[in-house]
This record gives sequence, C-alpha cells and structure tokens, in this order.
Amino acid sequence: MARTKVVIMGAAGRDFHNFNCLFRDNEDFEVVAFTATQIPDIEGRTYPSELAGSLYPKGIPILAEAELERVVREQAVEQVWFSYSDVLHTYVMNIGSRVIAWGAHFGICSATRTMIESSLPVIAITAVRTGVGKSQTTRYVSRILKAMGKKVVAIRHPMPYGDLAKQACQRFETYEDLDRHQCTIEEREEYEPHIDNGFVVYAGVDYGRILREAEKEAEVILWDGGNNDTPFYRPDLHITLVDPHRAGHELTYYPGETNLHMAHLLIVNKVDTADPVKVEQVLDTCRTANPSARIIKCRSVITVTQPELIAGKRALVVEDGPTLTHGGMTYGAGWFAAKQAGAAEIVDARPFAVGSIKNTYAKYPNAAQILPAMGYGEAQVRELEETINATPADVVVEGTPIELARILKVNKPVANVGYELAEVEPGAIEEMVARVVRRG
Repeated sequence: MARTKVVIMGAAGRDFHNFNCLFRDNEDFEVVAFTATQIPDIEGRTYPSELAGSLYPKGIPILAEAELERVVREQAVEQVWFSYSDVLHTYVMNIGSRVIAWGAHFGICSATRTMIESSLPVIAITAVRTGVGKSQTTRYVSRILKAMGKKVVAIRHPMPYGDLAKQACQRFETYEDLDRHQCTIEEREEYEPHIDNGFVVYAGVDYGRILREAEKEAEVILWDGGNNDTPFYRPDLHITLVDPHRAGHELTYYPGETNLHMAHLLIVNKVDTADPVKVEQVLDTCRTANPSARIIKCRSVITVTQPELIAGKRALVVEDGPTLTHGGMTYGAGWFAAKQAGAAEIVDARPFAVGSIKNTYAKYPNAAQILPAMGYGEAQVRELEETINATPADVVVEGTPIELARILKVNKPVANVGYELAEVEPGAIEEMVARVVRRG
C-alpha cells in the first residue's frame, strides 16, 4: 500500500518535534521534505537518518520554504503540515490557501497530541507573542522552586541551527558547555540565565530522549517555551503571558491563541509601562477566552548598571533579536532603560549596518529605533560587532539577557540592562507552583 506523501513546514524546532511524535516509524506516511523559514541559513541541511529512523536511511532534506510549491507539485505531495510559530492567523491561511490550490491537504498538528507525558511534575511557561517576558517568568518560577528545595531541570524549546545529529540531546550546566556546543547568541540568551540560577538546562532535537535524560536528575521539569509555541510536554501547570503593549495579538497570532485557551494561569505582564486602557482590554479578553484560568497582573522591573554612562549621552540600544523580528516590537527593555536614564539621543544604527544586519533592517523595518542582537552564526556575530563599532554612539545600552561583551569586542562602554518579573499582588504564582509540586 502506498504511503501518504507529506511535507512539514517549519523553522528548525516544532517541525522536528511534530515529525518525531507523529511520523517517525509510521509506515503510513512518507515525509519527503521539511521546509525552513524565519531563521537565517537553516535550510540546505538534512534531517539525519539517526534522528529520522529506519524508514529514512538517507535522512530527510530540509529545503527553503520558497521551494514548497515545486515539491508539492513534482512529488505529488498529499499533505502539508504547518509547524512553526508566532505568525498571524491570516499568514497561516494564506499559505494554506496556496497549498490547497496546488492540490494538497493543509493541516496543523494538535497541541495536546504532540505533548509527551513526564513522570515528574511539569510547569510550562509560554506566551501569546515573542518578547512578552517568558524568560523573566521562568527565572521567577525557578527561584520559587529553588526556595522550596526542589531540584529543577529546565528544558528549553529547540534552537538547533547547527549539526542536528550532534544537537539531538544537549545538556548545559556551565558557560564552558555553551562554548563547547558553539552556541549562538540566541541560544546563549536563553541558556545563560538558567546557568546563572544554578540550574541545568537541556535542549536539542529529540525531546523524548531529552525528557528521559532530564528526569534522571530532576524533581520538577520546567518547560521554557520559545516564540509563542505550545509546550512539548503535558504540563501540570501551564502559565501563559499576555502583552498589553500588543493588545489584540492574543487573538490573532498562531499558536499564541492556543496557549491563551489552554493556560491554567494567565499573566498580563508589563502593566507598569503599558497604556492602562490596553491593560483592561487584555484582561477582558483573558476572562472571555479562558474563564477557568486564574488571571494576574505583573510588572517588568527594569534596572541598568552604571546609568551614569547613559545620562546625557548618545546611546546605541541593542535588544533581544527575536523580540524585534518574530515579535514585531519596536522597542524593548533597553530602550526603556535608555530613556529612564536620561539618554540625550537614541542613535539609529541603520546607516552603519553591514551584511545580514542590514538585511534584517530591510526585512523588519519595525526595528528602526534599535539594533537587534542577531547572532545565528559566526559570520552574523562578526557583522553585529562591526555594526556596533561603526555606529557613532557614546555608550551601548545592552537589553539582551546576556553580556554581549563576552562574545563581542566592543569599542564603547556598555551599560547592561536587567528585567525581572514582579507580581502586582504577590503570592499567586508561588501558591499555584506549590500546589503542583505537592501533587507531584
């Protein structure tokens, strides 16, 4: 009997997980290709046979998404499964409409049927958009668990941009581990805060294997989501963050709206810097969309080292890359910190951008006020460094979760920005975490 031909559309993360959960070793289907987008230079690789299983002795090609129509038509593909995150609902259906016109079925995999069960309590932290504050919430929850004396292992949403076979199951406990695995800036931004808190963090490609390894040394699993994707593990406590700076996005972005409906706890974050009218709008949406969830308000408390470096000076603000690209924001914590510290000017880096950084500005014009910390490979890191050093500013205000000076050679003083979650009415998060841990 002929196997159903399938293409999985992705961005080096959810696509591989969906394959592993639903298609690997499934003789009813033949996945002829993955397609890749969003992340620079992740196409042109192969999903290796050691990960793909015995049905794919040559592995599975990973092609640019621009080749989707050709593959569907030339290989008589019957099903196309959309498997990446933080995109408008209309974007998903625009692609779906084209796929249907080409003659294939178009689908989206179930969030719950691609969740793996753990033998341990699982706390998942997700969001409706990139850049809402997942990382600071993960740090906040991890400190609660640490105070309870629990051994926590954080498992981070995948970012396998290199050799997929080598990245199948990665464990990070020290900065040396980050160097050994040749982590990108984007990976370091997510892993370093866990290491700083004294926790081990796992990531990679095969999240079944990753969970089995993590369970050997943990009492609680902390799922640290990426973009606005849904959890890979079935959570006992599902926390979703909502952003009043982007009110309405909670109902218009995939799969963030799914997280809105599934959450046990909804956090409306950044209420201290958002328009109060937008805060109330988001609160009303949360109550309507998920009436069974607990809803709380939180502040994102911004601090800056050496604010005297910024006062009265020309500041180049460097922000977390995905917040500006996938997330579509025009500013971040660094921008607020520069304003609060009295910067005389926020310097525009666009005239001095080179290579892929210049291309990023062309693709994401919303980032015009600031410099996205793009660093998906060694060449891009060097281009980021060159752009920073060429921009005529007195100080770099660094709004990413890591110290870029450890990676880049910068010719200007750097003021590092921190941002931490603070509950408006403290106690709700700890109460819900404690309830889950006691059940476990």
